[in-house]
Amino acid sequence: MKTLSVTFNPGLIDHHILIMTITGYCIVLISLAMLGYIFSRVHKLLDYLAGKRLKSGKPELLETNRKPVMTGEENAAIAAALFLFFSELHDEEKYVMTIKKVSKTYSPWNSKIYGILNHFKH
Repeated sequence: MKTLSVTFNPGLIDHHILIMTITGYCIVLISLAMLGYIFSRVHKLLDYLAGKRLKSGKPELLETNRKPVMTGEENAAIAAALFLFFSELHDEEKYVMTIKKVSKTYSPWNSKIYGILNHFKH
């Protein structure tokens, strides 16, 4: 069985390869720094543009095309329609569907007043 040995010989590295490598790393790091700066400043630009729209007296430009929030009943009706549609693709079977509105009871597991930091305050 023949073994393959891989060695690193720095003498075989050409100076053109080093220049391309360093240039590539610099381009990537500078690009990431610029994107980080742009993303950190976008909110100021949006606030400035919103202020200009308010001063121009056109508040309707600020409103976006938001979809209305769907209620639980609407979601249940859509789910039931999809269920019935996809169940028609299979054999006929008898199903009983019930939709119950479940009210959430109080649970201290997610309560903020029982946080860890409150136990250490004296």
